[in-house]
Amino acid sequence: MGPGPHAAMVLADLGADVVRVQRRGGLATAGTGSSAGLRGRTIVEADLRNPDDLRDVMRLVARADILIEGFRPGVTERLGLGPDDVAEVNPRLIYGRMTGWGQNGPRAMEAGHDLNYISLTGLLHAVGRPGERPVPPLNLFGDFGGGSMFLVIGLISALVERQTSGRGQIIDAAIVNGAAALGHLLWAMRGSGRWSDDRGENVFDGSAPFYDTYECSDGKYVAVGALEPQFFATMVKTLGLDPAEVGAQREPENYPHMRKLFAECFASRSRDEWASVFAGVDACVTPVLTFAEAEADPQMVARGVFTTIDGITQPGPAPSFSRTSPAVPAPPPRHAVDVADVWP
Repeated sequence: MGPGPHAAMVLADLGADVVRVQRRGGLATAGTGSSAGLRGRTIVEADLRNPDDLRDVMRLVARADILIEGFRPGVTERLGLGPDDVAEVNPRLIYGRMTGWGQNGPRAMEAGHDLNYISLTGLLHAVGRPGERPVPPLNLFGDFGGGSMFLVIGLISALVERQTSGRGQIIDAAIVNGAAALGHLLWAMRGSGRWSDDRGENVFDGSAPFYDTYECSDGKYVAVGALEPQFFATMVKTLGLDPAEVGAQREPENYPHMRKLFAECFASRSRDEWASVFAGVDACVTPVLTFAEAEADPQMVARGVFTTIDGITQPGPAPSFSRTSPAVPAPPPRHAVDVADVWP
């Protein structure tokens, strides 16, 4: 429900002509409870079990570069819209399959959501405090990081390859594969003995006091990412702490003492006061903003990170291009169009 429509949105943002085929009965919500994820789309309605509607959809497929489907394995084959079926009318088609478990394996036919998929990759186990339960990292690791973005990479790569071969192919984009690939650095660190399977003993999981969040006097938070020694030293100096009292940065036995000093210091001022103190300072200390606050942040504004479409504030297209910058996405359509009006 999420990663397939999101991949289509990303492609539409970057200039693709994207047509969504949905069941009859009104606009869907892209699995998000909102139509905002359907921006930049043309929508047609069809009953894929109806031979006439299927024939109309095949007319679109015959002229398309890419087809994206997010059903369980075998569903599109039963509907007559599987890879072999569409290859008969368009052998150059790139066929993108978006699932959680993938097209094969013992779980391929099981239901699941983001949290289920990342639970089997090791990533979910790594998120949380020591001695506490794993914490869901929103639905970004699986659905969108490991799902839609790897689908987009696969589709675009296949389009590039088609310039040489002239042939389409199937992209089996499984969230379990993509999410695991996102964690490559952690696996590399684990292979060299620098990452533990025990939660709360690794530099990126909040166990290191120089890579964590701290509460300020107003109940808001700052984020500290002072990994490198020069940034760490600058942070300690800016906080007004004595480096000798703070102690060595990379000695775990010193972490409880260091964390106590940092926590007491950050708790002495408000978040925005600390944001002002660290503004322009290379110490990797930033305020933790809410969604509402993020909209007005000067860096976000300068980069055009957010835009308003159809009255809804949302992230704009990314990345930026030097020559072919995407236009502001069109609002989500309010009505479906007849299939004959799409590519006449």
